[in-house]
Amino acid sequence: MILTDREIRLSIEHELLLIEPRPQDAAFSSTSVDLTLASELRTFNASTPGLDLVIDPSNPSYSFNNAIKQISSAATIDPIAGYQLNPGRLVLAWTEERVHLRSLARIAARVEGKSSLARLGLAVHVTAPTVHAGFDGTIQLEVINHGPAPIRLRAGMRICQLIFEQTLGFPEVGYGGQFNQQTKK
Repeated sequence: MILTDREIRLSIEHELLLIEPRPQDAAFSSTSVDLTLASELRTFNASTPGLDLVIDPSNPSYSFNNAIKQISSAATIDPIAGYQLNPGRLVLAWTEERVHLRSLARIAARVEGKSSLARLGLAVHVTAPTVHAGFDGTIQLEVINHGPAPIRLRAGMRICQLIFEQTLGFPEVGYGGQFNQQTKK
């Protein structure tokens, strides 16, 4: 069951879910709440001719954090110029807001793009829309420009929306995966 704006506001008011900083009234639509883009990004390094890089996530020694640090660099969105995301490019970004879905609240969420940006070709997740019950942190976004023209990203712009769903029952174990407690890096 998807929560309406009224139920989302009540869940925030009763601290069943936390969004910090708290969204302004304009961020709410009938069944979602908009989140904004933080100023931190990770941009992928250009490939080196003649060097074949292969990532093996099935290797027991594999670490996402180590891999991503080797193939990407931290960047900050310029407060004046913004960040120009060219067609075909992928960056990792974060929401400015910290989201905490309390396990006992029976709430999970999906992060989805905004249609106004999607129609330009901007996607905010590749295949990872689920925000599990128990998650606590900023939401990492896989932002890619599928469109024909560069898109200027600016810190503070509405970049995605969360759609909240009530779970059937309580999870035995709240989300404890590698991205829990993630912060902007």
